[in-house]
Amino acid sequence: MTDKAQHPDTIAAQALGWIDERTRAVIPPLHVSTTYLRDEDNQYRSGRVYARADNPAFDQAEAVINALEGGHQALLFASGMAAATAVFQALKPGDHVLAPKVMYWSLRNWLMGFATEWGLDVELIDMTSPDAVAAALRPGRTALVWIETPANPLWTVTDIAETARLAHAAGARVAVDSTVATPLLTRPLALGADVVMHAATKYLNGHSDVIAGALVVREDSPYWQRVRKVRAQLGGTLGSFEAWLLLRGLRTLHLRVRAASASALAIARHFDGHPLVAEVLYPGLPQCQGHTVSLRQMNGGFGGMLSIRARGGEAAAIAVAAKTAIWKRATSLGGTESLIEHRASVEGAGTPAPPDLLRLSTGLEDTADLIADLEQALALAHP
Repeated sequence: MTDKAQHPDTIAAQALGWIDERTRAVIPPLHVSTTYLRDEDNQYRSGRVYARADNPAFDQAEAVINALEGGHQALLFASGMAAATAVFQALKPGDHVLAPKVMYWSLRNWLMGFATEWGLDVELIDMTSPDAVAAALRPGRTALVWIETPANPLWTVTDIAETARLAHAAGARVAVDSTVATPLLTRPLALGADVVMHAATKYLNGHSDVIAGALVVREDSPYWQRVRKVRAQLGGTLGSFEAWLLLRGLRTLHLRVRAASASALAIARHFDGHPLVAEVLYPGLPQCQGHTVSLRQMNGGFGGMLSIRARGGEAAAIAVAAKTAIWKRATSLGGTESLIEHRASVEGAGTPAPPDLLRLSTGLEDTADLIADLEQALALAHP
């Protein structure tokens, strides 16, 4: 059976069936060397020169991620931010870039700060509207359209296929932050995207113990070679142990994503219409933005992320987070533990997050326990 014929569950669990031919070990060794021996004629026929770009510790994790996404090649980075910014740093000053108004806040701040100061022409639009995308595209000038779907923290959904069609007609590339969807639920390259980004810290690793990022490209190009140079020359590379841990996390990706998605859907349905909840934001609910598109481009679930808006405004939302026992008040997402966060406080001025919004990352605890914990917190916050 070829890799492409294998089910994603098999690819993840087997990590592509790698075996150490020398020891017959089913788990790869930890490669920590930073440098590699030259041949007697001063060549590097091994393909290894220096671990910043040629670390064998990256090989298997990159191969697994690439197989899950159905790409040409994957690259590991030191963080999701290192991966995401490399996509933009491979562009040229003066290039026009479209990005969504609702997106990961740290990347948005980098785009509107460093990237614009460096010379990129960054325009934030409603990426969920094909009409808005079509109106903002500048044929021959727009170099990149950046999509995040579902988008943090409102979980709005962008139609990848339609956006890619519009962008390509204008001569632009499309990159998708698919961190929340993961390759198990959405495969952006198959929908027309050129590059996929993952904050691998989140679901790909899944245990809140690794900072990592990944990019996957649909096909090779001079642009992709510039991305490779950005990683090597700016040094945004992952450590060997972190790559090893990431591979270990990938082996249970399919189990974790499906469990978290099922739990998130149950929680969203439970609190939809709840007297102490003003609104539930989750693409799996029929009334939420992007539900119809999600049915088309997400397969097997709607992800483990949702947000609730507490009745009573900001003070009530912060009080709810303070009263939870199982849900932990912490930043991040995609781990085995469930997290709750008052997102507007984290993002600050200009955030699209309403002040009454709580972002929930559903972990792997019992769903009934998670619901009961939120119920008691809501009750305590509304005496």
